[in-house]
Amino acid sequence: MDKVVATAAEAVADVRDGASLAVGGFGLSGVPNALIQAVHERGASGLGVVSNNCGAMDRGLAVLLAAGRIARVTGSYIGANKEFARQYLAGELEVELIPQGTLAERLRAGGAGIPAFYTPAGVGTQVAEGGLPWRYDGKGGVAVASAPKEVREFDGRAYVLEHGIRTDFALVRAAKGDRHGNLVFAKSARNFNPLAAMAGRVTIAEVEELVEPGEIDPGHVHLPGIFVQRVVALTPEQAADKQIERRTVSAPPARGTVSV
Repeated sequence: MDKVVATAAEAVADVRDGASLAVGGFGLSGVPNALIQAVHERGASGLGVVSNNCGAMDRGLAVLLAAGRIARVTGSYIGANKEFARQYLAGELEVELIPQGTLAERLRAGGAGIPAFYTPAGVGTQVAEGGLPWRYDGKGGVAVASAPKEVREFDGRAYVLEHGIRTDFALVRAAKGDRHGNLVFAKSARNFNPLAAMAGRVTIAEVEELVEPGEIDPGHVHLPGIFVQRVVALTPEQAADKQIERRTVSAPPARGTVSV
């Protein structure tokens, strides 16, 4: 039952070329940076990544992206990641962009053993009708486009069929975890982490605080250990290394004025 692995390198030692990875995090929040760095150092390439976005500010999955290790991304958001956009438009990277809620439910469904489900999101658009560019040819044309999806009507409303997602591995980050793999996520880091963890056949969690079994109140567990196969304890420095993607502050009020 003790799922603790000594190092991140040991935890990802069997991540092979061409493996598929579900990766938790949103922007820079809740991103398993230590595990991603370990995959980078291992040298695995041709990876298929399922994640909301593909890193930011040279952090997270941007490390693997910049090194040319990622072959395909299934996600919802490119954002300000210029290298992600460049590789996509240059035909170096295949990208399946899907609605964010659909991505979340596809991960959850895969982890719950549900092969497919119907959703109204995307009906009447290229999400359902096909034609979304998955890969460009580098000359402005589309080399690979999405295929049409099944659409059915229920109670007078159209729904599109989406398939659950299962990946070879999942990489997630938690604020606290025990040796049995029970995890607690802090605030906004409880974004895609539980869903990614469910979708992985082998789920690896880096935890900021490792505790003994029984120290986490069962009612406070966000993800039960049944979904987690390996746990890596972060060093205090790794746990404290948290960046802010975009800091926005207001200018101080002029002297003599009153803010309301």
